[in-house]
Amino acid sequence: MNNARVLIVSQEIIPYLPDSPMGKIARYLPQGIQERGKEIRTFMPKYGHINERRNQLHEVIRLSGMNIIIDNTDRPLIIKVASIQQARMQVYFIDNDDYFQRKAKFEDKNGKFFKDNDERAAFFARGVLETVKKLGWDPSIIHCHGWFTSLIPLYVKCALKDNPIFQESKIVISLYDDDFDFIFGKNFKSKIKMPGITEKDLANYKDGNYVGMLKGALQYADGAILAAEKINPEVLEYLKTLNIPVLSMQSDETYIDAYNEFYDKILEGKRS
Repeated sequence: MNNARVLIVSQEIIPYLPDSPMGKIARYLPQGIQERGKEIRTFMPKYGHINERRNQLHEVIRLSGMNIIIDNTDRPLIIKVASIQQARMQVYFIDNDDYFQRKAKFEDKNGKFFKDNDERAAFFARGVLETVKKLGWDPSIIHCHGWFTSLIPLYVKCALKDNPIFQESKIVISLYDDDFDFIFGKNFKSKIKMPGITEKDLANYKDGNYVGMLKGALQYADGAILAAEKINPEVLEYLKTLNIPVLSMQSDETYIDAYNEFYDKILEGKRS
């Protein structure tokens, strides 16, 4: 399906962050999918330790300027963009001074998990979707990489289910070895809630932990990809209870073609 549009959202992409399996996939997958005839858009967070000058990031004024309310506080949404010239692709960055100025991804210099990572994840997810709406670009597939993207399926399938931009969108979740031990506070569900989301929709998120966030994402997914050798066993057990196609772990040589075929299979509505 070469007219398909694929939105790739990742918590990390090289060269903007140090080399990692997830960052590598999120860098080369969009290029490969684009080369195979599909349209792509790529998003990641603009963490404070990403060097804007070296990577030639600049603000997209026409997309910035919206506000997103998280935990009863208005937060300005700033959109930046950079180009990977050799791949002929752009990467959009979601930024906000309160959430993404700190010079780290998810932990402080002492290795302590940021207590507001739930708010940061909610802001990121909503920022991506608001930007896509503003672009007027309706994705056929939304492919999420990393726990930090795991609220996107909930928002697309519940809060935005009647929005014409996302009505036809299918969601693919890649599962990685990116566990964390932190448990978010009792306000977690109220922080991530949006109009159109019911208590029932939030059932998997009640524990406010890694497993709950991934279960919540998979609950609303149309397909899942095993993207690491070690994946949380509880998440894998939950995946087995769902009637969705699952793509097994692929090699560096095969994954782009395999993912491309998997997208087509999901868009055709086939079940494995």
